[in-house]
Amino acid sequence: MNRTIGSSGIEVTPVAMGCWPIAGMTSIDVNDRDSLATLHSAFDQGINFFDTAYCYGANGESEKLIASALGSHRNEIVIATKAGIHWDQDKVRHIDGRPEKILLEVDESLQRLDTDHVELLYHHAPDPNVSVADSAVAFRQILDSGKALAIGVSNYSIKQMDEFSSVCPIQAVQPPFNMLQRDIESDILPYCMEKNISVMCYWPLMKGLLAGKLSRDHVFAANDGRAKYPMFQGEEWQKNQDFVDELRKIAEEVGKTVSQVVINWTIQQPGITVALCGAKRSFQIEESAGGFGWELTAVQLDKISKAIERRGKVITKAPV
Repeated sequence: MNRTIGSSGIEVTPVAMGCWPIAGMTSIDVNDRDSLATLHSAFDQGINFFDTAYCYGANGESEKLIASALGSHRNEIVIATKAGIHWDQDKVRHIDGRPEKILLEVDESLQRLDTDHVELLYHHAPDPNVSVADSAVAFRQILDSGKALAIGVSNYSIKQMDEFSSVCPIQAVQPPFNMLQRDIESDILPYCMEKNISVMCYWPLMKGLLAGKLSRDHVFAANDGRAKYPMFQGEEWQKNQDFVDELRKIAEEVGKTVSQVVINWTIQQPGITVALCGAKRSFQIEESAGGFGWELTAVQLDKISKAIERRGKVITKAPV
């Protein structure tokens, strides 16, 4: 059931808990009590892989919560964190790929996580003012020191991966991917399959759209950032709801929820190693955990493929 990160020998469950929501930066109604309970629930459901970042929280809230909830299970879990993005005192986000900054962030992340190493460390995003090869120098140093057992990259192009890997080996990459956002199938996925690089996809539920919980007449709260995306607006919203209705019929046939069907489809796709499923409440991660440990049949996969084809091209450009 578990899968290996690249050639590292590190084994992870095919569903990971994405720990951005518990940071409380863009998610609404977040509190420490529920966040800690969610982390405990993920572990209790058999998830061993927890994905966070230095910038998940203005002051590392996500990493601190992981240490608090799961510190006593440190030898039983796999932690991935990321370096290269931080918030200033005014909560303005900055991308900073300077080697000296990367080294400082990793040391602080380890302190927050109350550990001497993480299993997987990503470069969170390329810095337009620093070559990825220069950033990679820091990651190579961290890898050689044992502070990270494997290195990955996030939001990278193939050209950037080639440049980074000339300095530091890459074991994992983290791009967006789901039923309606499949651009990586034409380039990143084949590249990673050829080079034995694990693909840890985020947005498998398309920011909750594919979870099957949002009604057609759903009104987003004023502070819910999802409303800015085309996929949640107008005609695109209605087309996506039609698609979810088709998934709902398949889910009823399988005896699973819509999100469980979506997650299972995701982790069955060639080259996909892990689906990163964000959660801020126990019931959310418990449902996501039900997306692995079984498989959709070939007939069911074919029905989904035809539904995706009927849906057609999706407008998903993120807001500036």
